[in-house]
Amino acid sequence: MSTPTSSPLREKLPLHVYLERMTLEEKIAQLIQLAVPFFEGATDAGQITGPMASLGITEETVRNAGSVLGMAGAQETIRVQRTHLERNRLGIPLLMMADIVHGFKTIFPVPLAIGCSWNPELAERSAQIAAKEASVSGVHVTFAPMVDLVRDPRWGRVMESTGEDPYLNSEFARAFVRGFQGTDLSGDPDRVAACVKHFAAYGAAEAGRDYNTVDMSPRQLREFYLPAYKAALDEGCEMVMTSFNTVDGIPATGNAPLMRQLLREEWGFGGVLISDWGAVKELIAHGIAADESEAALKAIRAGVDIEMMTACYAHHLAELIGSGEVDEALVDEAVMRILQLKEKLGLFDNPYRAADPEREKEIVFCDEHRAAAREIARKSGVLLKNDGVLPLKPTQRIAVVGPFARSGDLLGPWSWTGSQDAVVRLADAIGGKLSAPAGLTVAEGCGIETWAEEQWTEAAAAARDADVIVLALGEHSDMSGEAGCRADIRLPGAQLELVRRVHALGKPVVAVLFNGRPLDLHGVFDEANAVLEAWFPGSEGGLAVADLLFGDANPSGRLTMSFPFSVGQVPVYYNAFNTGRPQGAPDAQVRYVSQYLDIPNEPLLPFGFGLSYATFEYADAKLSAETMTPEQPISVSVRVTNTGAVAGIETVQLYVRDVSGEVVRPVKELKAFRQIELQPGESQVVVFELREEQLRYYHSDLSHSSDAGAFVAFVGANSRDNVSLPFRLVK
Repeated sequence: MSTPTSSPLREKLPLHVYLERMTLEEKIAQLIQLAVPFFEGATDAGQITGPMASLGITEETVRNAGSVLGMAGAQETIRVQRTHLERNRLGIPLLMMADIVHGFKTIFPVPLAIGCSWNPELAERSAQIAAKEASVSGVHVTFAPMVDLVRDPRWGRVMESTGEDPYLNSEFARAFVRGFQGTDLSGDPDRVAACVKHFAAYGAAEAGRDYNTVDMSPRQLREFYLPAYKAALDEGCEMVMTSFNTVDGIPATGNAPLMRQLLREEWGFGGVLISDWGAVKELIAHGIAADESEAALKAIRAGVDIEMMTACYAHHLAELIGSGEVDEALVDEAVMRILQLKEKLGLFDNPYRAADPEREKEIVFCDEHRAAAREIARKSGVLLKNDGVLPLKPTQRIAVVGPFARSGDLLGPWSWTGSQDAVVRLADAIGGKLSAPAGLTVAEGCGIETWAEEQWTEAAAAARDADVIVLALGEHSDMSGEAGCRADIRLPGAQLELVRRVHALGKPVVAVLFNGRPLDLHGVFDEANAVLEAWFPGSEGGLAVADLLFGDANPSGRLTMSFPFSVGQVPVYYNAFNTGRPQGAPDAQVRYVSQYLDIPNEPLLPFGFGLSYATFEYADAKLSAETMTPEQPISVSVRVTNTGAVAGIETVQLYVRDVSGEVVRPVKELKAFRQIELQPGESQVVVFELREEQLRYYHSDLSHSSDAGAFVAFVGANSRDNVSLPFRLVK
């Protein structure tokens, strides 16, 4: 199939002319986003009248719709776009949008795992490759990055975020936007427009339950939850998606103070605002709209430009304008923003953009992209425990046991265009490392959630002559992601029973975890000699994990979400407040302090934690001065030495505490980090510059400034293990 290069029917017009020539019904249709089955030419369109009838829209609305959801594949997107242009009166092209969250066909580790690399350059590279594959396959916009701050691992969507810290999330937000969009979206057809989500504070859904209420103070919102969205927009992100939750009692999709005042006026965002799936109509269920007409009224007044997969605009905007309740200028503004994005993407010049079936075959899932996915998966894995059993040796006899031993389910949620069939299984990757193939035995042992004694009999036989047992454990991909919320975040009981029985064999045990959230690791962490958190590592995950297990790559990942000691601590995060009766204070009582009676306050594994096959020693931590002024920053330095036998990467982390603020301040806040690679015996002095603006925060009146007084800098390997250095800010 040849690739068309221009619109089949019409010449390009100035954008204002398109707007002037549109009927009101055509304008409103530009604000409607429909899924693939509505459009002629789509592979799975089937009987289009069925979806149209269920949503209650007309063929005329489909003919004039502005965008498509979930379409990918060069031939299909070209076919649908051509058919649309032949039927659309003004020849206005469709926007093709899809969820390209952590890869297109080449699937990278889930974003939470990429965050654990502490390497924004790798994040940018993953997004650039995803954009290239998606664009050549006909996609124009991706619904990513998701930058919601996450503190509750019960929430299934933590796998889409990069963690619990606003500064680190902001750095990754910028990196993902750069990767998707590049520096010239108009001139680079291998990029796609990014859509930051979910605005705002979706990561704080009560009880870690999807679509649930969010309730927090405006100061908390600005201090912790808004910075990453703002960072994405400062990087030029073209679109914003509303969140499903309430913000200050108003669902985001109908929240004019949030969208009109904060996003549009205060932040100056002039791009496209899109609802999440069905969120406009859900204003009725939330209880702020009596019917679809009121839902449409509140969403358009809030500034929602595109309604995704409900028809409140299609059914009611015209009558609302006719009655004077909605000014047609609001619709014109929304349509113009959509047209401007289409113009920026070059769709009026070439509505097929980069879609090219022949080039698609060359680019998608090519060797170069797969090699990058393997490298990023190596850098994303976090070694949580190692009693000396790792790295494995090619001469050892190894039994790989567990439901993920031969599973292709390593891609994780939001990998709809990826192929599990193309994933190299962990057992096969381990077998490829061994000197003698006969040294590998494999058994499932149990299902992800099911137990059968015959499976255990097979596993015991596989482990009988092994020197080391590798347990391949985790969650099915459906157990996390959207609507994948869990109250019990331990591994399923069948797998815990497998761990118990394998431990009883008395052989060294290495547990490898494939999952999308921090877990309660009781029954694993205490039973295994080594634990490697692989997350959902993507297309090349099996190979990357084998590289880490055998030391062909040295683990360098560090946690960006704390691992709870128990789900009863949740939400648990490092940058918490101290309370008036903190546990461990010099004058603390035994009982009447803020504590649990049955578990520690601290997480099992803290933010920033991760082990290596190298060991690192920190020494000579010092400040350049004990006093900082707004004009004169101070530097924090520390000498880091590789005291191990192999080269390794260390992530040196700088935290600060404001000892006495106008409002309560966190016990620690990440301010900077630096990754260094050291050879055995090598030392390096790492120096951070600490400036007054890094000490600013939101006060009770929402002003953003610093306070003179006492501070403490902490420099070290993670949020728990560090050296404290007091200083003062003088103003």
